[in-house]
Formats: sequence, structure tokens, C-alpha cells
Amino acid sequence: MEKQKTKNVYIMGHRNPDTDSCVSAAAYARLKQLLGYNEYIAVRGGKLSPQTEYIFNRFETPFPQYIPDMIPKVTYYMKRDVKAVYGGTSLWNAITDMEQLKTKVIPVINEDGTYCSLLNYNAFAHNILKILDPETSTLFSTNIRLITETLNAQQVLGYNVEELFKCVIIVVSDSIDTFRKTLTLHTPENAVIITADRTDVQEYAIQSGVRALILSSGTVISKELRSCAEKKKVSVLISPYRSAETAMLVMYSAPASEMADTSVKPVKALDTIRYVRPLLRDSTNRALPVVDDAGKLVGTISESDLLAEPNTDVILVDHNEISQALEGIENYTIREVIDHHRLGNLNTKEPISFINRPVGATCTIIVSLYRQNRVPIPKNIAGLLLAGILADTLVLQSATVTDEDKDTALYLSNITNLDIEVLGREIISAGNKLGNRTAIEVIKQDMKEYNEAGGVFTVSQIEVESLEEVLERKDEFLNELEIERRSRDALFCTIMVTDVIKLTSLMIIAALPEFLRVLDLPVKETGVYSLRGVVSRKKQLVPLLTEQVEKLAGSAE
Repeated sequence: MEKQKTKNVYIMGHRNPDTDSCVSAAAYARLKQLLGYNEYIAVRGGKLSPQTEYIFNRFETPFPQYIPDMIPKVTYYMKRDVKAVYGGTSLWNAITDMEQLKTKVIPVINEDGTYCSLLNYNAFAHNILKILDPETSTLFSTNIRLITETLNAQQVLGYNVEELFKCVIIVVSDSIDTFRKTLTLHTPENAVIITADRTDVQEYAIQSGVRALILSSGTVISKELRSCAEKKKVSVLISPYRSAETAMLVMYSAPASEMADTSVKPVKALDTIRYVRPLLRDSTNRALPVVDDAGKLVGTISESDLLAEPNTDVILVDHNEISQALEGIENYTIREVIDHHRLGNLNTKEPISFINRPVGATCTIIVSLYRQNRVPIPKNIAGLLLAGILADTLVLQSATVTDEDKDTALYLSNITNLDIEVLGREIISAGNKLGNRTAIEVIKQDMKEYNEAGGVFTVSQIEVESLEEVLERKDEFLNELEIERRSRDALFCTIMVTDVIKLTSLMIIAALPEFLRVLDLPVKETGVYSLRGVVSRKKQLVPLLTEQVEKLAGSAE
């Protein structure tokens, strides 16, 4: 098998990606590709928000590839670009490929690339033994082309060379009378006669209309018999081998599809390792073919592959906490982290590149990496990055914005010839409409999970032009937040609703009663709190809530 030489590297934001994380992933993957590293791929773990979708469409850039999670799956361990043989390949050539590749199995595919069967030593040995068994009359399929190729024979005459037939091999070393009796026991059209310089045998075989006459040891047929064979449409081949060797090789001319194991069923690339592991254990060679949804072969997986490192590494952007990463991320090597949030609970096996800077958007850091590497930013990527900065900083008005964010936005504005204020209004407008989206869609659109002082909680955020639209649906939001809180056994679940016009927010929260008792915020109405002047989840709300959680933990001691 050919091992994959280079690992894929997935660049991903948090599991409920906002604009900054999606844009950062896409732009950083493009930087890596421009530097010559095509194995870097931008991915996302959740549904795009209307704002993010608008921005990618606005700058005509493909969305990051969607993956639901990083739970170990076949695709992360399988061998890709594996050698396969077509079903019409001779068994001899297929075995030769297996020997050269030093593998115990080789997939057999149809002409359209779909999986057919799995060839392994056990399968073809079993089939060959059935053919050799003198107590049975097992025939095998082949054709004149395959016999010629397997023997490296000289074809004197060839008829219907692609037509498969049930072959019976008759090696003639007895008298002509014995040969005549033997041939009467078989259908001549299926008979392959092997002889050397026995002209009497050659003549009788031709007159009987056998499928093929093979002359062993390089024997030449007379012109008279050749002319007779031509009239009878008998294929005539000259084998360089002796009769016994020729007979053995003819058996190996059978199509690989006839000798392979059809009982081995393929698995899918997205099947989980938990599902596949027992299937591998029960398979003869501890190996299985892998197919796509159309049934086409895309690789193989074996038990030994599961002992190796996954063929995929990851780079995290816009987060560094495992609780916010895609489920299953702990099974993979994290190569880099690029973020602008607080440090979380991330642990790695080896030292990694870790960039964490107190700026308003991860996109700002990505721009600096383009400049450090002296790589010009493509215009569509520059537009994405500008939109990402404006989205994450409320058009440079958030409490998190820095001079570097502003300078970077101006730099990108010069590249794209876009007006910052005009673009800012566009993207804010694209993201602040609730429309007919359900409350749970809005809550999960940009949700992050935190674990502080032993308490788990989530904070979602949405930006709107008026708080009234959300307040009118307060009960719907409270109900979904409570369902989410119970499913996570969380202390509370909340959504921060930010008015981008007045630059203020309110918080709708479903929480345990004991947390609400210590929550020291102005109450607007049941389940709703005022957050005057608060617009940043990262810099303002989460620290405030963390303080309340610690207060609760302290009172419980």
C-alpha cells in the first residue's frame, strides 16, 4: 500500500463559528497554500450565520469545508491513493502487484472505479485449490487475452479474445486415443489444449473446434494446421514454458474479480472507528476497503493503521479552550493556535506555535502573518479579513478594539478600495435580522462554553438593531436556554443581545436559582438583565459572569 506522505492539516474555529473564526480559518489556509503547503484546509464545525454567509458570498470565496465533529473516523486513519486492480486484470498480474507493494490485500474495482471485491492470499489460494482438486470439476473463467498476457505467449491466431468462457485445461501427454476419449467428456468450446510437437494431437484438437491450442516450449505450428485452425476459428498460442508450467499459469489467467473475496464489504470514510474496529477484527486480513457515497474506492484501512497517528492534524483559530473546540479534538495533534481570547485549559503533547494577542479580532493577527511572510493578500481574502475585523469589533466600536485593529482595517481598506463605514453597515445589517430563525438557531449560532470554579455555563451573542424584536420572543428564548442548560447540566445558559445602534446590551438567562440569587445585575424583567454599555462578550460579560460564579462557589464553601 502507498502511505500518504503528507498529513492534511485542518484549520478550524470554535464549534459554533462566528465570522471572525470562519474568516480567520479561510484566510490562514490560503496563506499556507500561497507558501506552497496545499495540505492546509479551512474547515468549520457548525452552520454559518447569515452574516458570515453574506460575507463569503460578498467576496466570492468558498465557505470553509463543513465537518460535524472530530470524533475518530475512518477518513482520519485510512490509507489514501492505494493501488487497486481492475476486475479484468489477470490473477497473475494482480499477485505481482501485491508482491511489489509488499501487501497482503489489494482491492479489485470495476471499470467505473466502484469497489468490487478484495483480493487476498487466502481467497485466491482457496479458489486455486478448488480448481486443482481432482475430485471436483470446478471450472474457472478466463479469456484468450488474459491467457496470452499471463503466459507472455506469442499469439498466432486469436478469436473473440475478450470473451470470457469457463475454461477446462487438458494437458496431453497420453496417446491420441486417450486424448480423444478425454475430450469427449468436455465441451470443446471451453477446452484449452496444451501440447508440444504432437501433430496428431494438434490436428485432432483443431478439427474438434477447441477454444485454444497452446503449443508449449516454443513449438511452432505447421502452415497446414495453421490454415485449418484459421478455418475453424481456433486460437493458437505459442508458450515459452513447458506444458506443466503453462498449465499452471493458465489457471492464473483468471480475472482478479473471479478469484477475489466478494464477502468483504467496504466501509465509508465517515464511519466511526468505534463502528469499524470490530469489523476489522473479524476480517480475514484485518483490512477493509473504504468507499465514498457513490461506492467508489477511496482507500483502505487496517488494524495497523489504527495504531499509527491520524493522517490529520489541526490548527485552532479564534479559540484555545477544549470545551469550545469540535468534539473529539483531543484525538489529534494541535500544531498551532492563533487567538485573541483568554487562555483556557488547553494541553498539548509537544511544544507548538501559540500566538495569542490582545486585539479585537483574530483576523487582525492573520493579516500580520501575511505581512511577516511578505505574502501579498489576494483582494477577495483582504475583503474577508476586513469584514471579519469589523464584525468582531462592532465596526471598530467595541471595548476590545485596539489601535492595531484600526490600522489593520485601514490597510485592508486601501487594498480593497472599500469604505470601512459602508462595509460595516452592510455586514451589521446582514447579521442582525432574526427573521424566521428559531430561538435555538440563534442561541447556537455563536455559543461558547466555559468552565469556571467547577461550574459549567454557556454564553451566546447576537447583534441586532433593536432589542424589542428579541424581547417580544423572550419566553421562546428562555425555554430553549433552559432546555440547553439541563442537557449540559450547566449552572446557567445565557444569550447576550447587543444593540449595535445604541451600543448597549441585555442578557436573557436560564439559571439555577442559587446562581440567580448571587447575580448582581440590574433586572429588566423576569429572566432579562440590563447590560448598559456592555458590548463585548470576551472583555466585559464573561469576566463579569465569572466573578459571579466564583462568588457562588465561595459562598458554598
